[in-house]
Amino acid sequence: MLVVDDDVTVREVVVSYLLAAGHDVAEAGDGATALAEHARRRADLLVLDVMMPGMDGLEVCRRLRLAGDVPVILLTALGAEQDRVLGLETGADDYVTKPFSPRELVLRVDSVLRRSAGDHAPELPPVTVDGDLVVDRRRRTVVKDGEARAFTTREFDLLAFLTGHPGQAFSREELMTQVWGWSFGDSSTVTVHVRRVREKVEADPTAPVRLVTVWGIGYRWDAAS
Repeated sequence: MLVVDDDVTVREVVVSYLLAAGHDVAEAGDGATALAEHARRRADLLVLDVMMPGMDGLEVCRRLRLAGDVPVILLTALGAEQDRVLGLETGADDYVTKPFSPRELVLRVDSVLRRSAGDHAPELPPVTVDGDLVVDRRRRTVVKDGEARAFTTREFDLLAFLTGHPGQAFSREELMTQVWGWSFGDSSTVTVHVRRVREKVEADPTAPVRLVTVWGIGYRWDAAS
């Protein structure tokens, strides 16, 4: 684990709880140091504060996403929905709002790690071919129109689940539980990831014909005819 926060007290608390949970933990006090530490010794997951002087957590997250797909949990003092959504849109896997329960943070860390490792992956066909879209669950790759598309861990898990259950409508809460193994969280997480998946698989993301909204329920995958 790599814990990144300019507040020494917050770092100490988070590090101590993660160590007690059996994780190997490194720490950094700013964004530049975090990127250097991750480049030196790739972390399995980052707990990353948003509000830091210099390079903030959102910029760190963006740069991490350009370099790979390490899971990121954001720590944010910003409680407004648009601020949380912005964090998810930068590629974060989850967020925790300050002040937070260290025990809850550890649970979220463990949940994200399990999902990254595929421990909660449902039993689905190894490969789904849907028109011009190929989803390979074993290799965790997506090809559309003959070109590989980059997906974060959360995006891929969502696409893999929905394409494995074509024609079935799922609520946001069901997707959070069945796809990511969460028993708690903000359903706006699902909304953000649906939008990002649409941008990568739909010809017109503003008028989706594959990952469609089922009003009053949630979302459904309609296989190509």
